Amino acid sequence: MSFTNFLETEILDHVFGGNAYTAPGTHYLALYTAAPGETGGGTECTGTGYARQTVAFTVSGNEATNSAAVEFPTAGSNWGTITHVGVFDAASSGNLMAYGTLSASKAVETGDVFRVPAGDLDITLD
Repeated sequence: MSFTNFLETEILDHVFGGNAYTAPGTHYLALYTAAPGETGGGTECTGTGYARQTVAFTVSGNEATNSAAVEFPTAGSNWGTITHVGVFDAASSGNLMAYGTLSASKAVETGDVFRVPAGDLDITLD
């Protein structure tokens, strides 16, 4: 996953500018049917029953990995083909902090449940 310009600026300003950055208490995983980028954008899923889900991370070395499985609600309509994910600092609106492409796209149809197993979401800083 890549950091967005928002998070890059916050980190640089904190480390080199001496201005405090308060990390969010909760992170939220979003699903996308079109790629977001450095400045956000993309197309976040909007199907019936869709909502961003909380995600917790464990940090080791230069990598943060989801410490528990993330399970989205049962799709009440077709959500489309999920191609990307993003990590936000809020359950709605908010700031996109990091984003990445799924290793395999997944069509989510009515009745499906989208899951990310523990340890499958990695954010690496190098």
